[in-house]
Amino acid sequence: MRKKIILACSQCNSRNYVTMKNVNHVQQRFEAKKFCKTCNVHTTHRETK
Repeated sequence: MRKKIILACSQCNSRNYVTMKNVNHVQQRFEAKKFCKTCNVHTTHRETK
């Protein structure tokens, strides 16, 4: 089953991206290095609660 998750910037906490995650196979929180338009740099984005 896939679930929609929101990714937030680790520096400014702005919620920039939405993606899907397979909750049956992956238990940890999703992390990706993405471009933050608020910080204007590439930062680590983490899955929010």
